[in-house]
Amino acid sequence: MEVLGHKIKTIAPKLGVMCTLLAGAVLQGCGGGEGGQKSDTVDADAASAIYVPPGQHDEYYSFLSGGFNGQVSVFGLPSGRLLKIIPVFTQFAENGYGYNEETKAMLMTSHGFVPWDDLHHPKLSRTDGMADGRFLYVNGNNTPRVAKVDLTTFETVEIMEIPNSAGNHCSPYPTNNNEYILAGTRFSVPIDTDKAGMGDASIDEYEDKFRGSISFIKTNEKDGHMELDFQVLVPGFDYDLANGGKGPSEDWVFFTTYNTEKSRTLKELGASQNDRDYLAAINWKLAAKYAAEGKAKEMPANYYHNIKDHNSHIAKSNVIKKVRYLLPEECPGMMYLIPAPKSPHGIDVDPTGEYMVVNGKLAATLPVFSFSKMQKAIENKDFDGEVNGIPVFKYESVLYGEVQEPGLGPLHTEFDGKGNAYSTMFVSSEVVKWNVKDLKVLDRMPVYYSPGHLMIPGGDTKEPDGKYLVVMNKITKDRYLPTGPELLHSAQLIDISGDKMRMLLDFPTVAEPHYAQAIKADMVAPNSVKFYKLDENTHPEAVKKESDAKVTRQGRTVKINMTSIRSHFTPDNIEGVQVGDTVIFHVTNLEQDWDVPHGFAVMGANNAETLIMPGATQSLRWVPKQPGVYPFYCTDFCSALHQEMQGYVRVSPRGSNVPIKFSTGEKRPVPPAQASAN
Repeated sequence: MEVLGHKIKTIAPKLGVMCTLLAGAVLQGCGGGEGGQKSDTVDADAASAIYVPPGQHDEYYSFLSGGFNGQVSVFGLPSGRLLKIIPVFTQFAENGYGYNEETKAMLMTSHGFVPWDDLHHPKLSRTDGMADGRFLYVNGNNTPRVAKVDLTTFETVEIMEIPNSAGNHCSPYPTNNNEYILAGTRFSVPIDTDKAGMGDASIDEYEDKFRGSISFIKTNEKDGHMELDFQVLVPGFDYDLANGGKGPSEDWVFFTTYNTEKSRTLKELGASQNDRDYLAAINWKLAAKYAAEGKAKEMPANYYHNIKDHNSHIAKSNVIKKVRYLLPEECPGMMYLIPAPKSPHGIDVDPTGEYMVVNGKLAATLPVFSFSKMQKAIENKDFDGEVNGIPVFKYESVLYGEVQEPGLGPLHTEFDGKGNAYSTMFVSSEVVKWNVKDLKVLDRMPVYYSPGHLMIPGGDTKEPDGKYLVVMNKITKDRYLPTGPELLHSAQLIDISGDKMRMLLDFPTVAEPHYAQAIKADMVAPNSVKFYKLDENTHPEAVKKESDAKVTRQGRTVKINMTSIRSHFTPDNIEGVQVGDTVIFHVTNLEQDWDVPHGFAVMGANNAETLIMPGATQSLRWVPKQPGVYPFYCTDFCSALHQEMQGYVRVSPRGSNVPIKFSTGEKRPVPPAQASAN
């Protein structure tokens, strides 16, 4: 009987996982028209609740990550209208980002030019625990990077590669006054502290030689400039998501971990063996103090830091060769582990900073931990062993309570500022509202289908705006017209201003949103740049008046310094280019008016067009491979004569003696006055 009992205990966790996943498969397969039936439950006045009349603006900007497209999508709320796509880690042919000469450096890494990444988590910069509307920070999960978007221009202006990291997933999380951006690794890897980068170790040695890292990126108060201050090398788990404290807990950042078993294969089973995984709690202020006091060691590094200059619009790379690091086992009081449901995903701290919610996607309950109880447990040394010298709390000593029967597959929680929490249930396809104090479920809203994250404007700050909730669903099936095997993901807008949730809107999203942030429009819109001042353009190849346009040859490189303005280029006739020349068009947009960019494209270019903002200069590289006369033209509609905004480049055979020649228009003699018919 003892042997049989042992076998049941061993098999039970695996069966629980299988049953949960099976339930999810059944529920996700229940499409086939159910979406149409459920739409009947939407209130008749939902359309008026989200209607933004022509000429009026949305109340919120919302920033949705693009996941595998490496971009950020900007939607207006409540309308659900797509306002802009911001390229970050991915080349973007629509405006030439990553293709034109000015922005290529933004995508440089220690692995070379990497024109893609997996962008999961946008986070707004903060002042006093509230989003301030200045910057948006986002993570690159695949080739570990953190980027900064300037919200005056909605352009990516800085990208930092993260060394000693693999899968920069629990990232980028700002402290309450933007002192640090925290970026944690998803995958643990062997880290060689004597050499730059990952070490070479057998995968069989995972348990002994693999570690994770959490990067502390310092930010400049004035311009948000990033600098990697130090890293904490943590146990070799997988680190999933993170969130910072508030109020009494504002010195702390919390990270969910899984694979505390340190399994190296078939993690769907191997990483689900322990009854619990951990919530890692790090005192970031104490960590910074240890680093400042000389506790940090130094190791070689090799990572890129790319910054785009505001006035020249030119990105430059700086390669950094060292990084400091701390070891938790050498820094008492800096890091603790809280037992949490196995395979947890979201960690979310309520607006008061007292309650930490851990969403264990295989758990039957939703645990809520107490920060004050955690502090008391530290004082009383109420621990249950240690891992790598890091104390592990007793579960009961830090637990506030558990939400019973919240739903199947809890993933992520946010708060409305009125004492309520909202959690996504991935398997049972619903959003569940519950009270943080009494842990009672108050309401449920079915969503379609399989929600991952949700977002309440300010829902992760100390003062959420509890008006709307956006839930981001992974499976759409019957929600939209079919478009072949792949469908767009779905976002749904829910009114949470009353006691009961109210569905308002479905709208398709771009690629795969993993998380989102939203902010009142009046925090961002008044600071929006309308155009770049031409007299502040410091690009070395800019020409600020048509008379300065020129074409010059330097060996086998031809530089064309040209201008664009409604509705012509200067010059628009160019000769003297030869097959195989490297031709660089430096185009300056002379406009000084809002929303008048000019595009530039030339036949046969094998990169992209480029889109030049008013007052800016952009450069496009072109190597003609055949003789002929090649047209170029403006790609962005700019005036009634947009179609006429074009020109020609003559390309002669290699070695020909056609001289460089360029012009725009010809002066014509004034026709003589005609005699009067009288």
